[in-house]
Amino acid sequence: MEAAGPVTRAVARKRAPKIPEEQRERRPGRRRPRRRIEEEQEEAVFREVVSFTPDPLPARYYDKDTTKPISFYFSSLEELLAWTPDMEDSFNVALEPSECRQPPLSSQRPRTLLCHDMMGGYLDDKFIQGSTAHTPYCFYHWQSIDIFVYFSHRTVTIPPVGWTNAAHRHGVCVLGTFITEWKEGGQLCEAFLAGDERSYRAVADQLVLIAQFFRFDGWLINIENSLSLAAVGNMPHFLRHLTTQLHRQVPGGLVLWYDSVVRSGQLTWQDELNQHNRIFFDSCDGFFTNYNWREEHLERMLGQAGERRADVYVGVDVFARGNVVGGQFDTYKSLELIRKHGFSAALFAPGWVYECLEKKDFFQNQDKFWALLEHFLPTHSICSLPFVTSFCLGMGTRRVCFGQEEAVGPWYHPSAQEIQPLFAEHSLEGAGRGWVKTHCCLADAWNGGSSLLVRGLIPPDVGHVTVRLFSLQVPVPPKIFLSLVYKLEGPSGVEVALELTTGDPGSCHVGGIRTLNGTSARHSPRPLRVPPTKLARWVGHCGQQLQGGWVQRCYEVSLRGCLLQDLFVRFARPPGSLEEASFVCRLGELQVVDANSLLAPLPRVQAVTVSRVRWQRAMSEEEGPPAPLRLSCTLHWSYVLSPVRCFRIRCRTGTGGGSPGGGPPGPEKPVLLGLAFVNQYRIADLLVAAAGPSGDGRVEFLVEPVPKEGFLVPQAEWGRAALLYSTPRT
Repeated sequence: MEAAGPVTRAVARKRAPKIPEEQRERRPGRRRPRRRIEEEQEEAVFREVVSFTPDPLPARYYDKDTTKPISFYFSSLEELLAWTPDMEDSFNVALEPSECRQPPLSSQRPRTLLCHDMMGGYLDDKFIQGSTAHTPYCFYHWQSIDIFVYFSHRTVTIPPVGWTNAAHRHGVCVLGTFITEWKEGGQLCEAFLAGDERSYRAVADQLVLIAQFFRFDGWLINIENSLSLAAVGNMPHFLRHLTTQLHRQVPGGLVLWYDSVVRSGQLTWQDELNQHNRIFFDSCDGFFTNYNWREEHLERMLGQAGERRADVYVGVDVFARGNVVGGQFDTYKSLELIRKHGFSAALFAPGWVYECLEKKDFFQNQDKFWALLEHFLPTHSICSLPFVTSFCLGMGTRRVCFGQEEAVGPWYHPSAQEIQPLFAEHSLEGAGRGWVKTHCCLADAWNGGSSLLVRGLIPPDVGHVTVRLFSLQVPVPPKIFLSLVYKLEGPSGVEVALELTTGDPGSCHVGGIRTLNGTSARHSPRPLRVPPTKLARWVGHCGQQLQGGWVQRCYEVSLRGCLLQDLFVRFARPPGSLEEASFVCRLGELQVVDANSLLAPLPRVQAVTVSRVRWQRAMSEEEGPPAPLRLSCTLHWSYVLSPVRCFRIRCRTGTGGGSPGGGPPGPEKPVLLGLAFVNQYRIADLLVAAAGPSGDGRVEFLVEPVPKEGFLVPQAEWGRAALLYSTPRT
């Protein structure tokens, strides 16, 4: 901030307890705000004298036009080796490690890797706090893949944090890319590989530090240039050191090698694992083949891979460039052969459906592409509670919070993507029988920007149809609460209910129902009409019609020794009806939570600070002074991240102001600015009224924590800070 005028301390409304030092979220190199505050106060007040003096931000971390934080990469060895963690890096740190999943990635079941390569990378996804992109690329078939690689042609490609957050929420491992190419790549490799071990160990250690700090899971190593004998001789040592250190520092970490250079140092793609490149496979966690293979390549690889067949990722170019078995909508032909021989698959650039086909048909084309592969893509199960999703894709045409519209306009924020279901179409046997189909839809939402649309038909001789939404492997606590928010479109008497399956190698007791010896049973829990008083904040509207036509159904299930396996939604014909029944149902939210977790107290957001302030004059349609201002600044706060889903950042103004690019809000209702997934947020170009000659302008910032269980937190638990600003004294 500008160092003008006396320091104003925080104004105390009431004191909040300090967060114990061991619980505070730490970030290396964090800068202190330029104004001191009383850290123990509920609201901190900062004073600022408006100045238009430029205060440049580090170009690597911020968009030069908007000052919004962006994801970044390294283009040289010098940049890589010079990097040390700083406060600005914290924007790009993932919220948490990958969720628990079954089977684990270490199992020998063939895996599916998605290598995301799109138009050079770092497009709309580089904006860490989201953007206003109208038609962005969005991936949501996470249950069908095991590993996500973010690929670009930058030397060190660090995955944008939005992808890491979305993937980890689904139990999917995320890798960055280390690539060298052409003459410059050869020179880079000589610089760190042709010397002694200190050089290649320094590079490996730095790659490990980057993955550990930003909380992604490892690296794809892609050497697309020839190597000298000295350099290629050290490559296995480099891979082994990188792999060993990554396993020590990053649980579940992976290092994969791409089929390019052979042991002689020549750049000769083999399209298979063989004696020429086996040494690299033996030095790391897996091998990603080139794309121009035939079935005889797969047959030869059986002997080379041995017991590590699942560690060979057979490359499939979805663009179908070169001499490939099948790509585009024929990609399933390649998958069929790969699975026939028991190998893992690496799908390169499935964004083909976005880049090459009509944008208006993107969702239909993406669903078609993945549906054609469904038979060859074993899904994985989530195995932790709470399990909560609003089905939000991390994008939309407006923002909705529990049925209330908060902002209108396109938005794209991959970190905000919620857990996505198993998208599928199911038909009952026989001609003219019933069917049910699920797909995502941006037309309406309960929480976020989208919902899950379920269409179906119940034939006359069938009482109901069901759709399986999620595969779980969750050892459940003695009592769980479930909630489903839905809306039936148009006149329909169809009844909607949750169903679940349980199973366990031992005995499983479900509310008096006993399931024995590893069998699986499907249960229809009884709706909970009146929740216990202490749980009212979570299920305060059970069984009621909510705003916008939404309905919430709540359930209580008592369990002992059970494993929750699947979640279904059941659609039953109206009582007494014998006619064919069609339905269109929108699912807005699904929650499965441990009853005890709802009673645990939440920490309060504390120590909110304001720093990195920038002022700009705003264009005004009204004549005469004072012209409005645009304010940019950074908020920091203290909060334990483990119980949080995200933070909603809001503002309230005293002398005027509003959302970025918008008009002034009312004096009472805070305006939503955006979502944060770390303990900091950059506010960019917030329109505020100019301070008058006789008084201060005022902006209040509010940090609302959103717990993983999904309920609303009282405002008393929010963090807050006020910025008072004035014109310079003459």
